[in-house]
Amino acid sequence: MAAETRERIVEAADLLIYQHGFEVTSFADIAATVGISRGNFYHHFKTKDDILDGVINRRLANTEQMLDRWEIAGSDPAERIRSFIHILIVNGEKIRRYGCPVGTLSSELAKLNHTAKSDAAALFTLFRSWLCRQFERLGFGDKSDELAMHILGRSQGVATLANAFDDDRFLHHEVELMCAWLDDQIAGLANKNNPDRE
Repeated sequence: MAAETRERIVEAADLLIYQHGFEVTSFADIAATVGISRGNFYHHFKTKDDILDGVINRRLANTEQMLDRWEIAGSDPAERIRSFIHILIVNGEKIRRYGCPVGTLSSELAKLNHTAKSDAAALFTLFRSWLCRQFERLGFGDKSDELAMHILGRSQGVATLANAFDDDRFLHHEVELMCAWLDDQIAGLANKNNPDRE
């Protein structure tokens, strides 16, 4: 029962921090959302930083599970990378309203110079490492990390502008362009490795 209550608190905190930001989200907000007393709340979390740790760990676990699902579902590395690109559409409504959950938290903690800013950045590192592995499997070798960072950076830019302008059409168009960019990279590599194909 205690573990279940703790999980409900972290889940509620995760959503509130995403929607409103870490700094303005209070114990009272989270307790009211979960429907528990402040005393019960303090039994599970003593400080706001304890809650933040729980939220970051939850996001890391959820991200790892998502990446594992993409590994299983994707028939090849290119398809898996497209799964990453298409998450902008899957989460499009949330992104247009609140921005990217990873990017917004990292930015806020950096502005606050919070000790957990590197923990939040670990979410980006998960994506970076995973994307790098997909590009390596495609045969890009030493260029893999550069390509991973490019697509990660571009997706963050798209999320930021889609949020700023609340523009669904822009988001979809950019996803199409990112997929076309990926296809061009793969075709260019194939031509480089097989010059007789040109």
